[in-house]
Amino acid sequence: MSKIKFGTDGWRAIIAKDYTVENVARVAEATALWVKKNNKYNAIVLGYDCRFGGELFAETTALVVAAHGIKVKLAKGFVSTPMISFGANRLGTDIGVIITASHNPPTYNGYKLKSNAGGPSSPAVIAEVEDLIPDTAPAIKGNLVELEQQGLLEWVNLEDMYIDHVKANFDFEAIEESGISLAYDAMYGAGQNVIRRLLPNAALLHCDYNPGFHGRAPEPLHRNLQELSALIKSDVSIDAGLATDGDADRIGMYDENGNFVDSHHLLLLLVHYLHKYKGLTGKVVIAFSVSNKLKKLCQAYGIEIEVTKIGFKYISEIMVKEDVLVGGEESGGIAVKGHIPERDGIWDGLVILEFMAKTGKTLTQLIQEVYDVVGPFSYDRYDLHLTEEKKQSIITNCTNNTYTAFAGTTIAQLEDIDGFKYYLGEDETLMIRPSGTEPVLRVYAEAATPERVKQMLEETKAALLS
Repeated sequence: MSKIKFGTDGWRAIIAKDYTVENVARVAEATALWVKKNNKYNAIVLGYDCRFGGELFAETTALVVAAHGIKVKLAKGFVSTPMISFGANRLGTDIGVIITASHNPPTYNGYKLKSNAGGPSSPAVIAEVEDLIPDTAPAIKGNLVELEQQGLLEWVNLEDMYIDHVKANFDFEAIEESGISLAYDAMYGAGQNVIRRLLPNAALLHCDYNPGFHGRAPEPLHRNLQELSALIKSDVSIDAGLATDGDADRIGMYDENGNFVDSHHLLLLLVHYLHKYKGLTGKVVIAFSVSNKLKKLCQAYGIEIEVTKIGFKYISEIMVKEDVLVGGEESGGIAVKGHIPERDGIWDGLVILEFMAKTGKTLTQLIQEVYDVVGPFSYDRYDLHLTEEKKQSIITNCTNNTYTAFAGTTIAQLEDIDGFKYYLGEDETLMIRPSGTEPVLRVYAEAATPERVKQMLEETKAALLS
C-alpha cells in the first residue's frame, strides 16, 4: 500500500481511490498506537461531518482504536471540527479525530487529529502518528453495539456541549435587542444545526443534509457564495451574511450591501474589537499569507505579532503555550482569546455580530474604523490547476530567483517563510505557494484597490503560464 502523508491540515484523499476503509483503518491503527505510547486518559473523541461516507469511516476508526482497549467517545450524528476540538479538551481524551476534508471538493474525505488542548495536534505529534502508520490494514472486527456492551464505546452529545459553551460566552440578549438580521450559508456543512438553534430568526441557505454539496467545494470564498451575496443585495433588511465551510471551522462574511468581507478584514476587526473595545491583551499570530495590514494595526496598538508557516497547527501550537489574542490565516481559519485554540467560523461570526450589536454600527462602518488606522486595501487569490510538472517548474523558478518583476513592477523584496512573498510597490505584495492539501498552485495579491489586485493576478497568471 502507498505511503499516507498528512498535509497542512490532516490527511485528505479522493473517496474510493486512496480514501478507503482499508487506508482509514491504517491511520486509525497509527492513532491507537500513538495513544498507547502517550497514554494519559486511554480515550479518544471521534466524529464525522456531513461528507459522504463519514459514518462508515468513523465506525471503522472506532473499531480499530477500540481493538487496542482504548475507549472511544463517539459523537452521534454529524458534528463540526470545533466540536471535536472542544470535546477533546473537555471530555478527558488523549486525542480527537474528525472525519472531514474541510473545504475540499465533495470527492474528498479526510482525517484530522486534535489535541487535548482543544486545537490541532502539533506538527511533532502528527509526524509521530505518520511514522506509526502500518503498510497493511489491520483486521476490522466486531460492531459498535459490541463495543458499547464491552464499555469501549460511549455516545456523546457534542452539539449540546458546544451550544451551552457558546451561550455562556456571548451576549445573545444584546444581539437580539439590536435587531440585527443575519443571513447564514452552511454550504451544506456541519454548522447548519448550530446556527438554526442559536439564531432561529436567521435567513438560512444550504442548511440541509447533502453529502455531495451539490457538486461544489464548501469553501467560504465569494465565488462559491453568490446566492448569499444576491440574497443580501435583494433584501434590505439583512444586516450581515455569514458562511462556514464543510466542517464549520472556516469563515466568510458579507456586509449589509452584499459585499464579501475576507479573512484579512475579519482578523483586523477581531483585533480591533477585542483590544480597542474590550481591553483584552495578548500577541497576534498570523500565517505567512495574511495581509501585512495586521502588522500595521498591531504596531499602532502596541501589540506583538508573530508570523508562522501556513497551517493552523503552527498557530495553535503557539496559542497553547502563550497568551494569544487572535490567531488566523488567509483561508478563513481564525481563533480568538476566550475559546479553544482552534479555528471556529461560527464563534468568530458571533464575535463580529456582538461587535455590531454593542456599537450599533454596520460592518461597513466598523471596517472604516480599521481603515482609519491602516488604510484601505484589497486582497484576492487565484487557484491555478496545473500539471505537477508545470507547478514544480514555477516553484523552481521562484527558488532560483528567476522572476525580477510582476504586474509591471520590479520586485523590491522577497520573503520565503512558506512560499514566496514578493514586495512590489507601496503596500503591494504578490505571493506564490503550492497548496498543501490540493493539486493547486495559489497566487495571492494585495493592493489598494480591487481593480489593481485583479490586474496583478491576471498579469501574473499569464506570466507564470507562458
